[in-house]
Amino acid sequence: MVENDEIELIKSVGEKIRIRRLEINLSQELLSYDANIPRNQVGRIERGEINTSIVTLHKICKVLKISIKDLF
Repeated sequence: MVENDEIELIKSVGEKIRIRRLEINLSQELLSYDANIPRNQVGRIERGEINTSIVTLHKICKVLKISIKDLF
């Protein structure tokens, strides 16, 4: 079972991804295409609905031109 602090971390990471994506005027569709992940997965990550893999976060960060450490 996921603990409350883990839920908050997952939501925080998703929110940071969404904020950065909007800062660079990138749609979820383009982010998903450039990162080679499904568009619905981007939405679920941004909403904090899923605990995604480090590999997926790495792909997203490359597209967003940020370091993975910026998400934490």
